[in-house]
Amino acid sequence: MTTYSIDQAMHELLQQRVGKVHLQQRLGIEKDYERKVFGQGRNFFHIENWYSLHSVIRNSLRLFLMHGRGMRNARKIELRHNNIILPRLAPAFDGYTILQISDLHLDMASDFPQALIEAVTGVEYDLCVLTGDFRANTFGPFQAAVDGMRQVRKHLNGPVYGVLGNHDTIQMVPGLEAMDIRMLLNEHVVIERGADQLHLAGIDDPHYYRADNMEKAADPIPDGGISILLAHSPEVYRHAAHADFDVMLCGHTHGGQICLPGGLPLMCNTSCPRAFCSGAWNYHQLNGYTSAGSGSCIVDVRLNCPPEITLHHLRARAFPGRAGVRMSGRLR
Repeated sequence: MTTYSIDQAMHELLQQRVGKVHLQQRLGIEKDYERKVFGQGRNFFHIENWYSLHSVIRNSLRLFLMHGRGMRNARKIELRHNNIILPRLAPAFDGYTILQISDLHLDMASDFPQALIEAVTGVEYDLCVLTGDFRANTFGPFQAAVDGMRQVRKHLNGPVYGVLGNHDTIQMVPGLEAMDIRMLLNEHVVIERGADQLHLAGIDDPHYYRADNMEKAADPIPDGGISILLAHSPEVYRHAAHADFDVMLCGHTHGGQICLPGGLPLMCNTSCPRAFCSGAWNYHQLNGYTSAGSGSCIVDVRLNCPPEITLHHLRARAFPGRAGVRMSGRLR
């Protein structure tokens, strides 16, 4: 099934789910801009759509005897921790933990789902969020990615929420939601603990399809409510800050995926500053985190940039001296 071949039953289901206009726009943009290397989106150049370059990269790595090591690295998913300090956080949510998984690209290689399953097994958290890019390619069949996610979902505990990325078609939504993953398509939900609330919003892909509508997602959130935004790409950080979000969790960049020694990325495929392309960052009151992702795209390798899943610990105040915890704290 391609982005422009959709049966009537799915069309009606998606129209009920996201509305007529959103569906028309998303499907139309998918059809018009699939495979585009230049133009469209917030970047002019889209390396993920330059498919003739993929073999060049792979063969170059083989020539320099780095391909095998890169493949092994791509299967060694690290668990990282990030403290997010929110002074207004309600007592019931102090210590609340969110597992973020991003850029899964589950159909990139047959063993990617199993590598992710091994990474999440035994990890304790209150909520899981998926910040987009379930599929390896940006067009064409998507069932293998959905099937891979079904394998992983069996090993995820509790509520799971997600957003779409620039590799994902909106046609994936029914399959993902059928496995109890609530997709947030310019929507928000309320997480409750007793009388206290946490507001979780998610926007459709802001990078390539530019199908995001932050106003629609943010408008229902009451003034003063602690709010978390899920977005595939960090490029909308200014919009998120001025929409009064407290936290923004995103991915897309892969942290560079293939980096120079010291983790210096060759490119991040995004139009935002490098400081926002990996790990924790701040902009005004917004606490941001850009995941390096659990998967790989273009080629299934990682060099000097390990894949990750991340535990975000919400805290009302800082606890100094917590070893192994990456703190949010860089002021921008």
